[in-house]
Amino acid sequence: MTKDRTKSPPFPTKADIIRFVEENPGLVGKNDIARAFHVRGDNRAVLKDLLRDMALEGLLEKGHRRSLKTASALPNVTVVEITGQDVDGELLARPVKWTDKNEDPPRILVAPGKQVTGTLGPGDRVLVRLERLDDGYEAKILKKLEAASDRTLGVYRRKDARVVPTDKRERHELIVEQEDSNGAQDGELVLVEVRGSRNNRLGLKHARVIERLGDLNAPRSTSLIAIHAHGIPTEFPADTIDEANAAKPVGLEGRTDLRAVPLVTIDPADARDHDDAVWAEPDPDPKNPGGWHVIVAIADVAHYVTQGSALDREAYRRGNSVYFPDRVVPMLPHELSSDLCSLMPGVDRACLAVSMWFDASGNKLAHKFMRGLMRSAGNMSYERVQAAYDGHPDDETGPLLEPVIKPLYAAYFARVKERTARGPLDLDLPERKVELDEEGKVRRIALRERFDAHRLIEEFMIAANVAAAEELEKHRTPCMYRVHEPPGEEKLSSLREFLETLSLKLPKGQKLSPNHFNKVLQRANETAQSHIVSTVVLRSQSQAYYGPDNQGHFGLALARYAHFTSPIRRYADLLVHRGLIRALRLGHDGLREDAGSSFNETGEHISRTERRAMVAERDANDRYMAQFMSDKVGSQFRGRISGVSRFGLFIALDETGAEGLAPISTLGWEFFTHDEKTHALVGRDSGTMFRLGDPVDVRLAEAAPITGGLRFEVIYDAGPRRSRGKPRKSGGPPRRRR
Repeated sequence: MTKDRTKSPPFPTKADIIRFVEENPGLVGKNDIARAFHVRGDNRAVLKDLLRDMALEGLLEKGHRRSLKTASALPNVTVVEITGQDVDGELLARPVKWTDKNEDPPRILVAPGKQVTGTLGPGDRVLVRLERLDDGYEAKILKKLEAASDRTLGVYRRKDARVVPTDKRERHELIVEQEDSNGAQDGELVLVEVRGSRNNRLGLKHARVIERLGDLNAPRSTSLIAIHAHGIPTEFPADTIDEANAAKPVGLEGRTDLRAVPLVTIDPADARDHDDAVWAEPDPDPKNPGGWHVIVAIADVAHYVTQGSALDREAYRRGNSVYFPDRVVPMLPHELSSDLCSLMPGVDRACLAVSMWFDASGNKLAHKFMRGLMRSAGNMSYERVQAAYDGHPDDETGPLLEPVIKPLYAAYFARVKERTARGPLDLDLPERKVELDEEGKVRRIALRERFDAHRLIEEFMIAANVAAAEELEKHRTPCMYRVHEPPGEEKLSSLREFLETLSLKLPKGQKLSPNHFNKVLQRANETAQSHIVSTVVLRSQSQAYYGPDNQGHFGLALARYAHFTSPIRRYADLLVHRGLIRALRLGHDGLREDAGSSFNETGEHISRTERRAMVAERDANDRYMAQFMSDKVGSQFRGRISGVSRFGLFIALDETGAEGLAPISTLGWEFFTHDEKTHALVGRDSGTMFRLGDPVDVRLAEAAPITGGLRFEVIYDAGPRRSRGKPRKSGGPPRRRR
């Protein structure tokens, strides 16, 4: 029997099409599907209708260049985790269950609820009902889910047997019966375990004190709250301490002798560890006129913290050191971080160093890594180095001025030429420092001064980090990259809309570089909106993270980048050191052959610990700020609007940078609407406008050192800007914002 060649293949079902699209990721379009299933003639119109129906049903989505992909639709009811806030203070979330590794989860905006949203923060999980939006989803909260471990940090009040939570998101106090107080004293900081539901007449939950942490007013309690609230480990296990105590200084065997090179460390005046040293000289090679030879030497932590050891397990768990105004929670025990791995003057120390050669324009011509033994010629602060270069040396910097400091500056000025040509994102925003007195109280909040000495070290560290990434790529060795991706389309679209309201433009239809943002910032510098533009541009950028796949570093305008220069305080740098040791055969304690298989998981973990540290440091600073402002309630201050949301304005004070909330109810009795495009609250009748970046005068209404919260009242007579809105109609009182 002969085969009937006129018979058409069966028409594909929806399941067939979904399977084909999933098995062929990439640019799969209608024509590709038609060819794969031999759809011809009039059936192509039928296929077009089927694909349209599948898109309407949420089975397919349009991708890049009209390609098709299986839709990443979420169920109507699901569990999401709060991830943070957008530029306007609205809560953002992501689905807890998200298995597509090739696609980012959709944007989920949490609708404000009656009570629940005020107590939510990053890491909280809620059951929500989702509604599809053009650019993601809106989530309506059905229920807040209890945390696995329902523990709370708070202050014990003995008189009324209550605990006041330190977390500003926790609005309700807790009842602690006498038998559950564990001997806690009035005003003591305590960790409590929450019991049961609110079944008493006051509607408050009961709790039991499980740990007493000392007097709240003690000098070290402020940072202690942040440490416990964010679960930052403070005690080292016994086996970790044993390994640290057993560590010994290294000898010269197998190392390059760098002890004759006058390498110096330049750090903040209050630095507790010194893990990087630098030195520079004019390049003696006549083929490189005006060029420079620079050495960056980094503490050889990998020699002491070997893969799989107790020290390694604890360093991985912590991920990084955490810095507070009164203390450091180190990644490594004191015996290493402040002793054997700290490059102290006049002492032999193991190091991993890189020699780099630059031309007169600061472009790197070559580099070479080595495992060495060094002896620091000086430990100096940024301020002292800058003073010496400016003509005011002291007893230590004076002898180092000509042979060390001036060559470092000359090499740095060459690197400035390369940086200018590269065009990294130029956002040099002010940074404030909390200064404490001898009793641990806030003495003042001061701006951190920025000198060329700071930038000098930054430029040499960046160059060394790039060299490390290049070397690992050259040898095809796993690398833990520091990744900073370009801003997403959603943020860029929002930024463009905002800039258009100020007659500023960000190009469309082309690949953006940091220079495009720099040009916007330069144009804004000529206007009164400079501060607001810098703030919104900063918030439009992606968050940097660690990972084994190179996506470049957008902010620095670099094709590849890794962290190599701080292995005492960052686990990522330790992994890079191990990779270099393995790639260059510098010892037997390098990266193991199978280590790269876990780099994805490791990158996610250390990115989380980094974010945890950032939030804890910010929380501690907020509490120090509130402590500093607590005796100034009722005073007036000048500030700027740092955030706009549907529930009020966030205000940052000019003098101290202290930030707090001015609830919308304090803006007067007019109805205010939230204009997302202009980042503003606008009076419906008068047109009164409060916009992001606007200067305002405020009165401090409340300061809560326990939670770190500040509440302001906007002084209306300060003259908030008015738009061209219609004047308020007469015939009744202004309407209050609901």
